[in-house]
Amino acid sequence: MKGDKGTSFGKVAVLMGGKSAEREISLLSGQNVLAGLCRKGVDAHAFDPAERPLFDLKHDGFQRAFIILHGRYGEDGTVQGALELMDIPYTGSGVMASALCLDKLRTKLVWRGAGLPTPRHALITARSDWAALARDLGLPLIVKPVHEGSSIGLTKVMSVEKLQPAYELAAKYDSLVMAEEFAPGRELTASFLGGEALPLVWIEAPAGNYDYHNKYFSDDTRYHCPCGLPAAQERELQALVMRAADALGCSGWGRADLMLRDDGVATLLEMNTAPGMTAHSLVPMAARAAGIAFDDLVLKILELAHVG
Repeated sequence: MKGDKGTSFGKVAVLMGGKSAEREISLLSGQNVLAGLCRKGVDAHAFDPAERPLFDLKHDGFQRAFIILHGRYGEDGTVQGALELMDIPYTGSGVMASALCLDKLRTKLVWRGAGLPTPRHALITARSDWAALARDLGLPLIVKPVHEGSSIGLTKVMSVEKLQPAYELAAKYDSLVMAEEFAPGRELTASFLGGEALPLVWIEAPAGNYDYHNKYFSDDTRYHCPCGLPAAQERELQALVMRAADALGCSGWGRADLMLRDDGVATLLEMNTAPGMTAHSLVPMAARAAGIAFDDLVLKILELAHVG
């Protein structure tokens, strides 16, 4: 039986799939979101912009959109702008924040301008001086595409000789490639919902390698939530993440990734404005630790939908 809250949203499109390199994960996330909304009595339907024109949303009478597209053409402000033109409320951050957060280079520039900690970096090209880069940022370092997520095209580089192949791999996915100072320590992720930080999750990946496979398909990656930090320290990190989100203009929901060094110093890595919602995903895990079941989580995210 459908409840009043579920039916109050009207016809809802769950935007999933899309054209990015993260299509596979978006479809998995989208099916989970769709099932959760339907269980809550929402008149929700799958909508794949790679298979249908986006403006069918208006033609077909959709009144709200749950964006669970990952990566480009979904998490970068393009879909958000189209939905605003159609006056369809949507979940997550707006056009500017979405575009900024998918652009790892400009995310770091904003954070640095706001005095927030993030690893040093450099934009690199095929003509970069690899030896000089290694001297400046140190080894190991991280090479990755500027506009991809889910660790796609990312390499942890241990020697100067491996920098060129790492660049070439990243360049297959993006015309902009960056190198980043390696941040050692404990890998944490901090989600937020409606302006409030959720409990932190500590990630223990096999050999410290939290790559595409270990993020989504491996049962060997271990997740700790509660994260095991003292309560006061966790609150400090949650406050840091909310400052990071505010600096970028984020709203609705999202997830920041950060590293915590052994000396207690934290550094921000990335901000995700449409995080994964798969069986291995971190936002549902953090919400569950806060007493929020998955179906209630997706309903709350939908409640926070906005236009502009």
